[in-house]
Amino acid sequence: MKQIALLGSTGSIGIQTLEVLRLHKEEFSLYAMAFGKNIDRALPLIKEFQPALVVVQDEATKDKLEKEWQGSTILFGSGGLIEASVADQVDVVVNAVMGSIGLPATLKAIEARKTIAIANKETLVTAGHLVMEAARKHNVALLPVDSEHSAIYQSLNGESKKDIHKLIITASGGSFRDKKREELAGVTVEDALNHPNWSMGAKITVDSASMMNKGLEVIEAHWLFDVPYEQIHVILHRESVIHSMVEYVDRSVMAQLGTPDMKVPIQYALTYPKRYSLENTKQLNLEEMATLHFEKMDMDRFPCLRMAYEAGREGGSMTTVLNAANEVAVQLFLEGKISFLEIEQLIQQELSQHKTIHNPDLSTILSIDEETRKRVHLN
Repeated sequence: MKQIALLGSTGSIGIQTLEVLRLHKEEFSLYAMAFGKNIDRALPLIKEFQPALVVVQDEATKDKLEKEWQGSTILFGSGGLIEASVADQVDVVVNAVMGSIGLPATLKAIEARKTIAIANKETLVTAGHLVMEAARKHNVALLPVDSEHSAIYQSLNGESKKDIHKLIITASGGSFRDKKREELAGVTVEDALNHPNWSMGAKITVDSASMMNKGLEVIEAHWLFDVPYEQIHVILHRESVIHSMVEYVDRSVMAQLGTPDMKVPIQYALTYPKRYSLENTKQLNLEEMATLHFEKMDMDRFPCLRMAYEAGREGGSMTTVLNAANEVAVQLFLEGKISFLEIEQLIQQELSQHKTIHNPDLSTILSIDEETRKRVHLN
């Protein structure tokens, strides 16, 4: 039986991961779970799965939870995330926390030779060179949970990476795919959160609307599959049926298809290299769908995607700035403090002012991350 440490257990990916664990109780056990401050949402899950370790965001939340539950050891903060991730009993760490907070725990889990199911793209965007170097050094598998990267991973099965001509990442286009730029000035938070295909958390849904989510996925794909940015392409695919593709040097194209359901890539990461039955997931019926649509991406229409490519090619600390500025700007938008279009303006401002540090160490990355966040908050 595989013992799981689930970081980000009350978010969208976390909740769906727990659904997968329910389906395969004989195969998986939840040893540790981490969440932020939402005790009301977490407590029923803690009582159901009874993990040995529970990690919360801060000491105040720890004190509140201890009054409600005494069946687990309760830890808090980054130190708690690390302790849960490196516990001897843990086999797989599912990193589904939002933002770069999951980076230190991921690096420590790799050092402890845990298998990593990575749903936290910010970890690779912020410090991809450190994460992949550590994974190679300790011979640790990084199994992607994002549907796009899982699709690429599956399309590469049995193939040689030297035969890759390009990776093709599909994008739904998000909530505003049919709007022109001049129509975005007055869009609301509610408009942005109305994704046409996927059920996701608020931050990812806004990122999908701005296309930053796809930009972060491009950077993540660069690190996961060791492919140059010039060989990573993004195309608009409205139906979200083809989750991504790999074109090989002989012009063969391998694609992974399925209905838009995150439980599929989550379960594949947990069961790899095996495949288990997945109940209550809609089967893909191409006869009903009949038509699939594809469009070229417009970098002028989606400047966040362009900025992500530019930051990725520049490398070093520039992607840390990109990610930190985006996280804060999206939060400000969700709080109603800035407009949707101001998200990209704040990101561009930070990128323009930053002087790249190449091959930054972890302390430098965390320092740049913190400084960027403070500046964006003040603007």
